Amino acid sequence: MKFRTLQENLRRTLWEQIDAGSLTGLHLAEQTGFRQAHISNFLNRKRGLSLEGMDKVLTVQRLSVLDLIDPTEVNKRASILPPSEGEVENVAVTEPQIAATQAQIIGMNVKEIVKFKKSFLKRIKHETIERSRATWDRFVVIKAVPQEATSMYPRMYAGATVLLDRHYNSLVPYRKGENNIYAVRKDESCALRYVEVAGNHLILRPHNPTSPIEVLTMEQGLKASDYIVGRVCYVGSEA
Repeated sequence: MKFRTLQENLRRTLWEQIDAGSLTGLHLAEQTGFRQAHISNFLNRKRGLSLEGMDKVLTVQRLSVLDLIDPTEVNKRASILPPSEGEVENVAVTEPQIAATQAQIIGMNVKEIVKFKKSFLKRIKHETIERSRATWDRFVVIKAVPQEATSMYPRMYAGATVLLDRHYNSLVPYRKGENNIYAVRKDESCALRYVEVAGNHLILRPHNPTSPIEVLTMEQGLKASDYIVGRVCYVGSEA
């Protein structure tokens, strides 16, 4: 939400109190230490408040920024994952482009919830290269779209549930002698492939020999770990 919108919502809140007789411009000026003209100009949209000024008004009126945000907007952006109970953990299902670009999966981007055993998730080893990745929600689920499923067939099917460990963005094999399958950021979405590095290029290799090999040129200053969204640590298909 923009700062200007927050200020407009604060004006509306203050006018509601003034119209109700519980506040006057003079009283607000005395509370904040501002001149009455300054408060009047703000209330009548002739000027705005600085960040410090707005914070002072919120403090003396015992308001929070949350009081200025539409509750429906808060609910859209809040996490809607129910608390995990017992032996299962709730993992959000989201769109591939969200998994590739968003550190936290907020409520408006959660399509559904898949339950995994906590003991299973706890056994999964992470391999984080970028420190900033530690702030990302670790496990997310995406559904394999037909193009990606075809490239990785028969290890993956269209609509398959694909669990990503986004704290694993290293090219170190998870198991010795076995290639990892990765979700790789491509056009702000996820390509599901085996990955190799050749100079400043990422080689995206399919499992299906009839699918083409793709080559991504890494932007200057970026590394393979910047493109790896996470390691595929589980693939499941609905019966």
